[in-house]
Amino acid sequence: MTESVALDTVDLHILRLLQNDARTTYRELAAEVGVAPSTCLDRVARLRRTGVILGHQLRLDPARLGRGLEALLSVQVRPHRRELIGPFVERIRSLPESRALFHLTGPDDYLVHVAVADTADLQRLVLDEFTSRREVARVETRLIFQHWDCGPLLPPAGQVRPAD
Repeated sequence: MTESVALDTVDLHILRLLQNDARTTYRELAAEVGVAPSTCLDRVARLRRTGVILGHQLRLDPARLGRGLEALLSVQVRPHRRELIGPFVERIRSLPESRALFHLTGPDDYLVHVAVADTADLQRLVLDEFTSRREVARVETRLIFQHWDCGPLLPPAGQVRPAD
């Protein structure tokens, strides 16, 4: 398991602001947090170096790209063995419809978030890319009516040290 990084209240303020808008300039960030721009730059660099900040992502609207129907596919793989799982994961990750893939505990082995054009496209995806695979024992489909982002992601209370 990865060790957590010691963060103070200034680090958390920076993270909160960047999660709301990753395009915020260092000058704007520094002014909002109340530190010098050079200090802000150093802190963000440390957060990247220690792996707290992993990168920046561009968010796209699936509906505007012709993929207005989203679903969660619960997938059971049998037998659940490494030699089958590696190729299965790589295949699912390579599908243009796949948005996210989670390996789970419990009765289902994977949860796959997909975006497709319509119900016919979803049916094609399930039949041609999932249930046609020998290792896939079961697929359960749930349509997504609405999606909300949550956050920002911060460490649990009590793990934050006072600002320097």
